[in-house]
Amino acid sequence: MDKVLDNILISYTQSDFQHRLIDFFLSKTGFSHFGFGERHIENNRKVVDIISEVVKSGDKAVSKYTEQFDGVKLQPNQFRVSAAELKEAYEKIDRELLGSIRRAIGNVKKYQEEIFIGNKNKHPGIKYTPIKRVGICVPGASAPLPSTVIMTAVPAQVAGVKEIAVVSPPRYKTSIHPVTLAVCYELGVNEVYRVGGAQAIAALVFETKTIKHVEKVVGPGNKWVQTAKKLVFGDVAVDSIAGPSEVLIIANDEANPAWVAADMLSQVEHNPGCAYLFTNSEEFGKKVLTELKKQIVQLDRYEETVASLEKFSGIVIFSDMDELIERANEFAAEHLEIQCGKESEKIAGKIENAGAIFIGDYTPVAVGDYWAGPSHTLPTGISAKFFSALSSNDFIKSTSIIEYDRKKLAASADDIIRLAQAEGLYGHAKSVQIRFQN
Repeated sequence: MDKVLDNILISYTQSDFQHRLIDFFLSKTGFSHFGFGERHIENNRKVVDIISEVVKSGDKAVSKYTEQFDGVKLQPNQFRVSAAELKEAYEKIDRELLGSIRRAIGNVKKYQEEIFIGNKNKHPGIKYTPIKRVGICVPGASAPLPSTVIMTAVPAQVAGVKEIAVVSPPRYKTSIHPVTLAVCYELGVNEVYRVGGAQAIAALVFETKTIKHVEKVVGPGNKWVQTAKKLVFGDVAVDSIAGPSEVLIIANDEANPAWVAADMLSQVEHNPGCAYLFTNSEEFGKKVLTELKKQIVQLDRYEETVASLEKFSGIVIFSDMDELIERANEFAAEHLEIQCGKESEKIAGKIENAGAIFIGDYTPVAVGDYWAGPSHTLPTGISAKFFSALSSNDFIKSTSIIEYDRKKLAASADDIIRLAQAEGLYGHAKSVQIRFQN
């Protein structure tokens, strides 16, 4: 193990970058560190095959792939979690945990209401309408994530979405973890299916006899789920490429190396998970490495975490902070922590690409995952360069409103006609001219 972890410490120079880091950054660009991109085109083919079979065979294909990938044999009438099961999970949940869930829901609802643009716009030229029906992917393979229900369903409800369908793999005693079901019940989400993976995405998008079509699919997930979302984009809307999980930590020698190591491990334990530290202090980087070696042996998922550290993680030593920030913007991390003492906010102001920024020593990713208010469904694999964190504003669509009277059209008619004729679209021009002919 020591040898493996020693290899994640990289001293950054231009020559080192060319020979040692360029493969990593290129793989980020192609998503190939988690199985996306040209180097993993075979993954796309496999997902295309799954989607095609669901389109062709419907529930039968969903049953087949659920048994193949999740080890659970379900008939179509067993896909949907019953109202009784939802209620039972809710009644059995620990009351203190339920209290924490309710407070987290309150935080998320407050934040999402405050940023929601749908009911704040006063301009007569645009109308916002909630999406009618959405599908939410809740991971459950490597670990159950009931928090994802909060972080996706609450923003949708704030936006006014009326129909929410949740899909999650049956990895807990041939069903969905009861805490996940309890959160659904608390939120009034009663359409829950114990299916996951690419087959669940295909069912939501192309519809089966059991699972009805949605208009948007959101939520985090593994490479198969995210590849499926990419492939169905256009048939429905999607939020972003949201998974697998990653964190980039920018820290200097004012940070606590034990805390930084713990924050790296918190993402790596997702298996797969990506965790990088960028620092301008070689001594600090070595301290973090020592802490990683000390803390990793205390984790339940020891072997898997070591593997993720070796394949997807690193500690990179920069001599220049400006260069570090430039490379951080190339990385475009899902989660970006900044632990640089009094310089933290200044550095945060220079970050252009990140799903979420966590500023200061006392803001680990877990604060955003469970509590603060912003959704933890975030863009990964450099897609933070062009995607945003999921929010209530992702569950509305805008329609342009245009209304001219005779006087207003007359004032603009010559310009409109001239522009239409310049494009050779004389029918467009005539549609204006005819309104002013005697």
